[in-house]
Parts: sequence; C-alpha cells; structure tokens
Amino acid sequence: MEEEIREIQKQAIKEANQAETPDHIEQLRVKYLGRKGLVNRLFSELGSISAEEKPKVGNMLNSLKNSITETLSEAKSRIGVARDDLKCERIDVTMPGTKRPLGNLHPLTQVTNRINEIFLNLGFKIAEGPEIETPHYNFEALNIPLEHPSRDAFDTFYIDDNTLLRSQTSTVQIRVMEKEKPPLQVIAPGKVFRPDATDASHSFMFHQVEGFMVDKDIKFSDLKGILTLFSKQMFGEDIKMRFRPHFFPFTEPSAEVDISCMICKGKGCRVCSHKGWLEILGAGMIHPRLFEMVGYDPKKWTGFAFGMGVERIAMLKFGVDDIRLFFENDLRFLRQF
Repeated sequence: MEEEIREIQKQAIKEANQAETPDHIEQLRVKYLGRKGLVNRLFSELGSISAEEKPKVGNMLNSLKNSITETLSEAKSRIGVARDDLKCERIDVTMPGTKRPLGNLHPLTQVTNRINEIFLNLGFKIAEGPEIETPHYNFEALNIPLEHPSRDAFDTFYIDDNTLLRSQTSTVQIRVMEKEKPPLQVIAPGKVFRPDATDASHSFMFHQVEGFMVDKDIKFSDLKGILTLFSKQMFGEDIKMRFRPHFFPFTEPSAEVDISCMICKGKGCRVCSHKGWLEILGAGMIHPRLFEMVGYDPKKWTGFAFGMGVERIAMLKFGVDDIRLFFENDLRFLRQF
C-alpha cells in the first residue's frame, strides 16, 4: 500500500499542474478526495493491514490527503490569477479602434519650406547666421548710420552696448559676403526680433527670408524677373505685381513690392483696404557701400537683395487676419493647415 500511496500522490500533483479550468480542479477533487475517491478507498483498506503497520500507513494517508488538498488549492489559485490577467488583457475586436491624431507642420514652417523650395529651384542656396548679433553686422555693415531711428533702444532688443538680438536677417548677407566671393545666390531664412507692441499685425518675434544675388552686370530687371516668378509660384499665375519707389539704407534704388489682392482680384475690398494691392516685400539693388564693407569692388560687382516676412506671406496665402494666431498653439486653428 505504501507504494500505491506514493504513486497516487505523484499522479495527483501531475494532474493538478496540468489543470486549466476550475471545473477540471473540481473533477480532480472528487477523483481523489470525494467519498468514493481514491484516498477514502485507501482509508477503507486500513482494516486489512497488520497492527504493526497500521500507524505508519495511517500517517502516510493523512499526509497524502493534506498534500492533495494543498496541491489542488494552489492550482485553483493559479488558474484564477491567470483568468483575471487574461480578462484584463483581452482585446475586444468588436470595439472601434482608438484614433491617434496625426501631427502636421506648422503653417509658418510650411510657408518657409515653400519659399526655400522656390528659390532653391532657381539656383539659390540657403545660409544661416546667429540670432545674437553685434551692432556692426546689424547696422553699420548695412549702411545704417548711428542716428538712424532703428538703432534706438525702442526699436531694437539690446543685451548690452555691443550685443543685440538681430532685427533683420540681412546680417547673414554681410557674413556670407565676407567669407565668399561672387557669384553668389543666397537666401537666409530665420527669426528676427523687434520690441513691437503685439497686435493683429505685429509681433516682437517673427520670421524673415533675406535673399540676394551678386555677380557681374546684375540689373534691376533681374530682380523684377526673380520676384515675379516667385510671386506667381507662391500665389498663383493670375497675380499682378507692381514696384513702388522706397528707401532702404542698404539698397539703392529701392522698392516695395505689391501683388494684386487675391480676394478681390485688384478691384478693392476690406482685405486690401480697398486699394486692390497687398504689400509682400522690400527689395532693391545692393548699395555700393555694402560691397566696400566686405571688400568687393563696386565697379566690378553688382547685385540685388530682397527681404520678406514669412508671417506676412502666410497671412496673405491662407487668409489669416491676426498674426497672433500663429503663436497661440490653438489646435483648432493649426489643424486647418
């Protein structure tokens, strides 16, 4: 009987470890511990054993019963935990999936990329420069005299007497011309800073794209051709352009460039203040003094330069009437682009 007890214990443990459901555990309990189970059958056979062996076999049967009971209890707990984990991890394939919102490029980034693309296709290259500048690059090298209003503290962010936040990306033009010799075709996108009061059309930080070309025998007609091509690719082939005389210290002659209003087609509406025209950028022929500053011979080299505000282009292109919308991070606005 001792050998049979050991065999039953071994078999019970094996079957309990293989059980996968509570019903299976219950079947094993009945099989081994029920009134007609294997353990009770062995207890009923104790009377046929000699008096000397009976205490030893009785202890073995009690140990067998306790062992099987504990083994079945552990198996039941194991199955219960596994079922709870499975319930938590279960995927209901009948439920709709969770929509993950996709990100998108900011409208100002989109417009900057489009401007870059147009000029890269025309043979220009992209250059960058520091946002913290010196008065030399921000003013003096651009032919802006000490008494010019833009050098006043009300119009420029000064860090100290010799350091400031650049107020235009024209500084990159000087830095490039100092390091490289003509011919040059360069655009310089980047952030600029001016202490303007924030309103619907002004921001203390905004984005500009400066562009310039230097070579022999560059004419104003070359500038007009480049900017006309740019405007039509940016705003559409139906756009008309006009160049109005203006003054910039770093170009001579200088002009402000307008396009016909995209809303009213030049007839006049609220967007264009009933003028039929919208200003998009400033431009002109590079002043000879700038060439002298960087060591170019103004009798040998000529060139043109232009600068545009990215926010201005984006507002016209997308019909946005408040520059502050670009910086408020309102997803209801940004998702439109």
